[in-house]
Amino acid sequence: MYKMKPEYYTGILSIDKEHARLFELAQQTHDLLNNDILMDKTDSLTDLISELINYTRTHFSHEEAYMERIHYPHLSAHLTQHRQFEEQLLAFDLDEVADDYDEQNEAVQNLLDFLVNWLINHIVKVDMLYVEKK
Repeated sequence: MYKMKPEYYTGILSIDKEHARLFELAQQTHDLLNNDILMDKTDSLTDLISELINYTRTHFSHEEAYMERIHYPHLSAHLTQHRQFEEQLLAFDLDEVADDYDEQNEAVQNLLDFLVNWLINHIVKVDMLYVEKK
């Protein structure tokens, strides 16, 4: 369901592979949301958010290094968006939902919505700007 589509490819193999992995993490989030067997999703959600934070930091560092190499003129604004994404991931408060399964599902849905919307919009509207520069 959540995967790279032709319009998301930048033509930069390493970045496209990393974007594909982020879509895989979105799919894992979707799978968690729709897992009717697992009632308490707190641990899985915590692990997923940790992986998202770690992976996006790695991806962002690679993407930012690429933009530096091509002397991308809007690097500063792009960096700001990356930091804001990281801050929003860190802001997910799992302590609030620990004992309420409905709230856990809502938290997973919120994470999925945030991740997919940000990822698609960022790739299509922001990342493609440095692709045009190359």
